[in-house]
Amino acid sequence: MSSAETPRGATETAHAPTAAGALSSIDFRGQVAVITGGGTGLGLEISRALAELGAHVWIASRSADHHRAFLDECTARGWSGTARVLDVRETAQVGALAREVDERHGRCDILVNNAAGNFVCPSERLSERAWRAVLGIVLDGSFYCSRDFGRVMIARGGGQILNVLATYAWTGMPGVVHSACAKAGVLAMTRTLAVEWARHGIRVNAVAPGPFQSDGARANLWPDEEHERRLRERIPLQRFADPREVAAQCVWLLAPASAYLNGECVTIDGGASLGQGMWEQGAGIRRQRGD
Repeated sequence: MSSAETPRGATETAHAPTAAGALSSIDFRGQVAVITGGGTGLGLEISRALAELGAHVWIASRSADHHRAFLDECTARGWSGTARVLDVRETAQVGALAREVDERHGRCDILVNNAAGNFVCPSERLSERAWRAVLGIVLDGSFYCSRDFGRVMIARGGGQILNVLATYAWTGMPGVVHSACAKAGVLAMTRTLAVEWARHGIRVNAVAPGPFQSDGARANLWPDEEHERRLRERIPLQRFADPREVAAQCVWLLAPASAYLNGECVTIDGGASLGQGMWEQGAGIRRQRGD
């Protein structure tokens, strides 16, 4: 074959789109996103990212005080955003918000179930009220929101749901039995709805972040420098995540590049949930020779 000849099919291959196109076209203009707990911590960073990329973002949390920072930034930067007070445990409130979003926009493209409650408490001291409060927010609330906004998505031809979990949903962790059980339930919900609602054009995925700096985590999970140091030393990367790093992975899961990902949970913890081995890293073991 001469150098002037083109192999059959080469022209089509040379000009076919590459995977880079999916990575460079992250654009949420025209989409409507609802983020529970969207005014603080990771929820705020997800809200900011989606708003900057063009989505109309609704943030919902129990305290109106948590809305101001996001709304002020929307005004300053020309983003499109709305805030509502919402207790995800209250089905009437969840249903009312879903109807309002549908009536105003005629769609809901993205739901992020981020609202959570957690604190460290030995299981033998955990009260019924504390147990019920955490399961109510995390498990019940995630279902109520998924059900009601899922109805909007089904009626309008599809959408995406992203659930925020924690690795102890499958590894377990002392002191957070209430949160671990709730998150494990949401993991099962993620996989179940991913299969059940795929026929409606709805993808359901999850993320499991490791420790990252936030006011809530600092107050409830590592309240002093010693606890923070010990927790950080268990992470192979030897640092906590920046919330924006975690939010970036959430945006990727919601972007066209991950359009074939469904029912998956992406762990973002710097390797903290991986096996740490039985001996100190870098240390050798002197084997005992038998007779």
